[in-house]
Amino acid sequence: MKASDLFVQCLEREGIEYIFGVPGEENADFMLSLEQSESIRFILCRHEQGAAFMAEIYGRLTGTPAACLSTLGPGATNLITGVADANMDRAPMLVLTGQGSTRRLHKESHQIMDVVKMFEPVTKWAETIIHADTIPEIVRKAVRIARSEKPGAVLIELPEDVAEHDTDAAPIDPVRYRRPMANRGTVAAAAERIRAARRPVILAGNGCVRKRASEQLRELVDLTGIGVLNTFMGKGAIDPASPQCLYTIGLGTKDIGTCAIDAADLVIAIGFDMVEYHPHLWNPDGSKPIVNIDFQPAEIDRNFHPEIELVGDVADNICALVHEFRDQAAPEFDTQQQVRTREDMRRELLEHAEDTASGKIKPQKALYDVEQVYGADGLVLSDVGAHKMWIARHYHCATPNGCLIPNGFCSMGFALPGAIAASLVEPERKILAICGDAGILMNVQEMETARRLSSNITAMVWEDNAYGLIAWKQWQEFGRHTDLSFGNPDWEQLAGAFAWDFQRVDESSALLGAIEQAAAHQGPSLIVVPIDYDENQKLSQRLGELTCSI
Repeated sequence: MKASDLFVQCLEREGIEYIFGVPGEENADFMLSLEQSESIRFILCRHEQGAAFMAEIYGRLTGTPAACLSTLGPGATNLITGVADANMDRAPMLVLTGQGSTRRLHKESHQIMDVVKMFEPVTKWAETIIHADTIPEIVRKAVRIARSEKPGAVLIELPEDVAEHDTDAAPIDPVRYRRPMANRGTVAAAAERIRAARRPVILAGNGCVRKRASEQLRELVDLTGIGVLNTFMGKGAIDPASPQCLYTIGLGTKDIGTCAIDAADLVIAIGFDMVEYHPHLWNPDGSKPIVNIDFQPAEIDRNFHPEIELVGDVADNICALVHEFRDQAAPEFDTQQQVRTREDMRRELLEHAEDTASGKIKPQKALYDVEQVYGADGLVLSDVGAHKMWIARHYHCATPNGCLIPNGFCSMGFALPGAIAASLVEPERKILAICGDAGILMNVQEMETARRLSSNITAMVWEDNAYGLIAWKQWQEFGRHTDLSFGNPDWEQLAGAFAWDFQRVDESSALLGAIEQAAAHQGPSLIVVPIDYDENQKLSQRLGELTCSI
């Protein structure tokens, strides 16, 4: 058979459902082969970056890779931002790029560049197919690496002449393996160390919303009563209605949740990546005792030096701890600080819930209303900007992966294409992308993709006519900011041009109804909210004066 046909058959055997991309001349053979597939759906995108973000969100929601596809040269360079975002935020992904003929890779030639070397820093593995017979092994290895903890992106490059070759090779059946877990003695030692603490606290990271870990974490917390702080990417690991939920930690400044860590005599880090909230911010002198539960041994860092590590499948290791605490009476921990932390944060979350002001709407009010509609079982995706900080702090969801925030590579332009992919994975789910007026325009062309797919999504734009997060950071550092303002399109005309439903909301009292209306609408909807970013400086000042209650 032709090599490109074999490539598609191997992807089918791996269970790949979607390929998002913008094809080109150099992967024409692959596209013609893909057209014959009955199990893989190709989603034509309007920019390669949007395709990469779509594949990322598919991977984060399902735990298995989708693919993003581009041609060589500029197509590949357009992919790289979304690929880097997926890789740093632990999303399994296949990156499929075309390439020129192997007869011209060694010399100066049209659009030729070393794509593999370019992608090596932002993938777990990158490889060129130089012989058609190797396709089954390369595809099998690529999917295994992408799925293996901690998951990430893998690149496969297919030169145009190799795609045309004939081959007698056949696909390799995938064999899945079960991740190991820590030995019984180490689990018992961790349980004993936790029992010996007086004020333990759990720091739940990205790994807690993957591979069944959230279910086990909730059982452990119910048994022990230990409070849980989640990172931006650990949202939904514990239900915000739980008395043990201490909400989110991760701002680059002291916050209410920091008080719980300050008071703790043991931090139990579970599924935690240091890129989420670097330990020098919460363990500045490296003296805080730590028990680490993760898929891999901890990164070496002077501020994160665990006494005990349970390395292996996070869900299984938590389950083993649960059995340890079931066998003996739960210890009597001092939870006074945790109770106060939850109470203090809860007051902040409710402070502007009943606002009825006209004009600019406060971020706290906007997110309170969003949570009423989406918090129980919906999906909120945050783009990058000042709104991300407010979402991280003030929006809380009841389900793992109920709020997706890019936090490692932190790329703008993430939320709109991500919402489109989410609607393919879960078409009946309420899905909301919250974007700044800068971020949404970075991949605004994907509004056409959403309309073509009849995606049931809402994009909410927080309008401030500026790069608000940069202004906020400059103000914190220098007491002023440079000129970061810009103009915006006529949002209603923009929505109309792409045949989206549109609402502009200038009244706080009307916001909840507008959100409900958009969520019920069949097809894509755009809501524009003029946002009161005077609250940014007020929050910074308040946190700068923060003293812990106990």
